[in-house]
Amino acid sequence: MKNKLIILFISFAFLGYSQNKDTKKAAPLKPKAEFVAELMAKMTLDEKIGQLNLPTSGDITTGQANSSDVAKKIEEGKVGGLFNIKSVQKIKEVQRVAVEKSRLQIPLLFGMDVIHGYETTFPIPLGLSCTWDMQLIQRSAQIAAQESSADGINWTFSPMVDVSRDPRWGRVSEGSGEDPYLGSQIAKAMVTGYQGNDLAKNNTILACVKHFALYGAPEAGRDYNTVDMSRIRMYNDYFPPYKAAVDAGVGSAMASFNEVEGIPATGNKWLMTDVLRNQWGFKGFVVTDFTGINEMVDHGMGDLQTVSALALNAGIDMDMVGEGFLTTLKKSYDEKKVTLEQIDKAVQLILEAKYDLGLFQDPYKYCDTNRAKTEIFTKANRDEARKIAAQSLVLLKNDKNILPLQKSGTIALIGPLADAKENMAGTWSVATKQENSISLLAGLKDAVGTKAKVLYAKGSNLDYDPAFEEKATMFGKTLHRDNRTNAELTAEALKIAGQSDVIIAALGESAEMSGECSSRTNLEIPQAQKDLLNELLKTGKPVVLVLFTGRPLVLIEESKTVSSILNVWFPGSEAGYAISDVLFGDEVPSGKLTSTFPRSVGQVPIYYAHKNTGRPLSNKDGNFEKFRSNYIDERNEPLYPFGFGLSYTNFDYSNLKISSDKMNFHQKITITVDVANIGNYDGKETVQLYIRDVVGSVTRPMRELKGFQKVLIKKGEKQTVTFEISIEDLKFYNSDLQFVAETGQFEVFVGGNSNAENKVSFNLVN
Repeated sequence: MKNKLIILFISFAFLGYSQNKDTKKAAPLKPKAEFVAELMAKMTLDEKIGQLNLPTSGDITTGQANSSDVAKKIEEGKVGGLFNIKSVQKIKEVQRVAVEKSRLQIPLLFGMDVIHGYETTFPIPLGLSCTWDMQLIQRSAQIAAQESSADGINWTFSPMVDVSRDPRWGRVSEGSGEDPYLGSQIAKAMVTGYQGNDLAKNNTILACVKHFALYGAPEAGRDYNTVDMSRIRMYNDYFPPYKAAVDAGVGSAMASFNEVEGIPATGNKWLMTDVLRNQWGFKGFVVTDFTGINEMVDHGMGDLQTVSALALNAGIDMDMVGEGFLTTLKKSYDEKKVTLEQIDKAVQLILEAKYDLGLFQDPYKYCDTNRAKTEIFTKANRDEARKIAAQSLVLLKNDKNILPLQKSGTIALIGPLADAKENMAGTWSVATKQENSISLLAGLKDAVGTKAKVLYAKGSNLDYDPAFEEKATMFGKTLHRDNRTNAELTAEALKIAGQSDVIIAALGESAEMSGECSSRTNLEIPQAQKDLLNELLKTGKPVVLVLFTGRPLVLIEESKTVSSILNVWFPGSEAGYAISDVLFGDEVPSGKLTSTFPRSVGQVPIYYAHKNTGRPLSNKDGNFEKFRSNYIDERNEPLYPFGFGLSYTNFDYSNLKISSDKMNFHQKITITVDVANIGNYDGKETVQLYIRDVVGSVTRPMRELKGFQKVLIKKGEKQTVTFEISIEDLKFYNSDLQFVAETGQFEVFVGGNSNAENKVSFNLVN
């Protein structure tokens, strides 16, 4: 017994621990490099490989931390972290197994998909991006870090920064749209929000940029599918947001499922080592996506041992779920297919992340039950979520100024998304308690109180096909399918519509119609809802379409027939309140689209920063021209362009000026524009600046976003908005993948969306 106590004392002294009943707090640790090196010197090869293993929490529930299969592996030193385990109590039990029962007492990482909030849920990322407000976006990540860290989580698999120009792809909902410049600003804001300026604080968490790389450009818009593009396009259009996250100090990165240049990203050394580490200087660790290593077998890259070695050699450090590293790396090492140096490098990076998080100082630093009781889903957090959600909503149409509505008379609220609180948080809201979300019906009733009457009818199911609805309402996000006939549902809707002064139609997608493995070939509102909407329009009453969606939809019919369209995405846990705030004018809509809305799915992929062809249309009306680049059955332009969004007020742009018509490589030039609020409401306008490089050594986009400012302008007032252009704004990757600016003419466009017509020009000279 005495010898056992001596051994235990030496072990804890080495790690810097001093133990009491409920926690282990450390004496000051040695510097990170020295500490990690000394710890690794004590590790066996099996223990090193164990640090590279990231299983899901699996069968662990409260009270089973000592008996589950995962717990046994933790005790044996075969686990480096866990994910999808929630609550301080569970996490503390599991962490205790790691730091009290394993040989070296190395603490675990605890990860979760905290994508757009924790229990306080913000708009889906695509909606959040439509705020164009980096402070709000950073604040949403900060609150998510505060709440998740209070519940034991110290690592999030976010931000997702994949550029996507194909709305068929369901995961467009998780990203920030089609533009690399805007996506880069959002990537930086999210990383800063999660990680703060000190990971050792107990209210910050490790961020993970994903999915590296190019995941947003799969063939046919089908999830997990092949991606194939030129390197010049990678560097100019798809890489920038990943690099921005790296530049912001993101602590980890996740490999994507898709192949890149014929090699799956998970085994692609050019991506993971040459680009990510050698070119960009990434210092964190790389984790696979869920079973990403194993899936390379189906890609045709070899058996599990082969693909596991391929992944490690490429630069992958941690294996999520698949246990390819755990079960094959030792054999590969014995057969000289991997080296100890490669294994050690991966282990070092993971241990360094744990050190930075302060887990060696206090393994239970995220297990404060008082924080869990007082910092999650607080009124203050929900109030901020409500404000942020209101700014994510995009007003697409508002004929005759139907909106804002008056809090008077009788309002008919009709549609399958009207009383659907389980869907308000949207996709990838794994920590949200759906029962706490505010439905549109609840929000409207709260907003009007006794001043107006709100009548409700479901009107239709999500879709005529119950099997489709089942696929679209997974993970507890039911729409409570109504078994009445379609005629009965319509009759009830028309009855209350007849009693109303205005109709709000709550239609669109359910939360799980977008997101992972939710690709679509039809981008229209489901037919059952379109039929309902047409019946409501026949009443002659004004109809406001409140559109729920996780992607750009095709809205040709609706844009012609409905009085007003308010695109609300999925606004989060405070959805009903935020939507009502905008509907009644307590908040003036200020959201701007970050993804182009097509007129037809046949236009996809469609995006504003396209290149010209050698045979562009010669007319500006979009009329068909033979032997020109166009369609015979549809126009070229989208229904709603990137950057578009209406307000309850109107903004007038004038007096666009440039400080000089020439600029050299060491100068900056200034662009100014006057923006006047000529309407009846105070409002926020996102002023956008686009640049066109007129002549280049390679073909260049028609225009590219290079600056934006969201400004509050009171009614009747005018502001001068100033932009500064530097040489960095003019650079691009040429055919040799050199990041250069080239002399010549540049055009600058400033306005309220990507079709801005106000233009000035300058020349870049040596």
